[in-house]
Amino acid sequence: MEFLKKATEWVLDKEEQAAKDCKIDLNDLQKQIDLIKSKRDAMKKECEENLAELGHILKRLEVIKAKEESCKG
Repeated sequence: MEFLKKATEWVLDKEEQAAKDCKIDLNDLQKQIDLIKSKRDAMKKECEENLAELGHILKRLEVIKAKEESCKG
């Protein structure tokens, strides 16, 4: 994963330098921006769904624990 991060940073540095030299196709850049936003939104939705499911499981486990603890009292 670290290699991928470094490779991405290298590419972004090259893109930034090309932009300084006015050698960037704005349509291509906008497509990249739109793609990343779409992926970010999909990942955010998936994370929120996973967090909600974990929250549900945690509540159920806490209810089970409370029932078991009432047996000892």
